[in-house]
Amino acid sequence: MNVEVARFPMEERRRERARIARELHDTLFQGFLGASLQLHYAVEQVPVDSPGMPSLSRAVRLVQRAIDEGREALQGLRSSRMASMTLEEALSGVRDEFTAGGGSRCRIFVKGQPKALKPAVQEQISQIGREALSNALRHSKATNIEVEVEYSPRSLRVVVRDNGCGIDAQMLREGKSAHWGLVGMRERAGGIGAQLRIWSRPGAGTEVEISVPSEVVAEACA
Repeated sequence: MNVEVARFPMEERRRERARIARELHDTLFQGFLGASLQLHYAVEQVPVDSPGMPSLSRAVRLVQRAIDEGREALQGLRSSRMASMTLEEALSGVRDEFTAGGGSRCRIFVKGQPKALKPAVQEQISQIGREALSNALRHSKATNIEVEVEYSPRSLRVVVRDNGCGIDAQMLREGKSAHWGLVGMRERAGGIGAQLRIWSRPGAGTEVEISVPSEVVAEACA
């Protein structure tokens, strides 16, 4: 009897995850695939030397990456591409995707001696950093964005700061807007024992800081 009671919630969770995966596949992914086809069609119709061609090509790559990474997430797999990257490489990839056509000035600094991290920890830190940086590049209207990756004896610290429009205080407290992915960043940080601090004020920019304590970094080192 006790065994059956213990198994029931787990079975329910498995069914719920399967249901969500099916719904995402049948709705979100189908939408992405449709958008991808339309983008490919648009690329074929636009002259190669058109000023809009670089932006269309980047859009095609971004949509395809979203499709690929989404499939891997539903399958419970970590992206092998992400796992093989350093934090700096993962963040540089985001910067290059969004700044190729001009706009914000974005610089990445590395302090200290880079350390090898456990793949699961590195993946979560990379995803938080990528989310924070892509938010700054897409939504902040900033002219200057800086990313700092600091390896110190006491912690691994990643900071993304911009001089943009900032985030509304209520939105920042409640984290309701999927527009910024605040809830996801906080959940990822909590899952690996990292501290996430987000400072922002309308018109005064935003700063996102992720800090992983030394004991986590030490356990994660190869």
